[in-house]
Amino acid sequence: MGTAPEPLNPLCRAYLYAFHGYLLEILFTAIISGEDWAFRGATTLLSFSAYGTCGLALERVYVWLRNDCCLLTRCVLYTLCIYLWQFSAGYALGCFGACPWDFSGFRYNFMGFVALEHSLIWFVGSLLLEKWVIANVLRIRLDEPWKAKARPMPKFALKDD
Repeated sequence: MGTAPEPLNPLCRAYLYAFHGYLLEILFTAIISGEDWAFRGATTLLSFSAYGTCGLALERVYVWLRNDCCLLTRCVLYTLCIYLWQFSAGYALGCFGACPWDFSGFRYNFMGFVALEHSLIWFVGSLLLEKWVIANVLRIRLDEPWKAKARPMPKFALKDD
């Protein structure tokens, strides 16, 4: 027959996580700004790599702990990872003047890169990320490319009536 379908490689999975995070950042900033429904959110292409690597890190946490920890514990760990990643990415992007977010206006912010007020959003977001995104991305399999079987061409001939 053929070989068993292969799971997506890490680069493909990182792309899916990055695209998901990038889209959600645009939606989040558009909804928070509350200006209109055109979803003119603020982001940068450099954050694409941050979402991809964070998604892979959260995927590893999921794989390591899914049988050993309850969902609540995993979501708390995901939230902590998201804060760490958000701060690290914000700090790195800030060094290039490309950080699209500034949480300096929030009461419980740290250097303007993270705000404790977002903890419930990250907690619920990590729950949805595990259940809808990570679990399904890990289920995607790539089969061999389809190839038509070589068959002889049909012969058309006129028959006597």
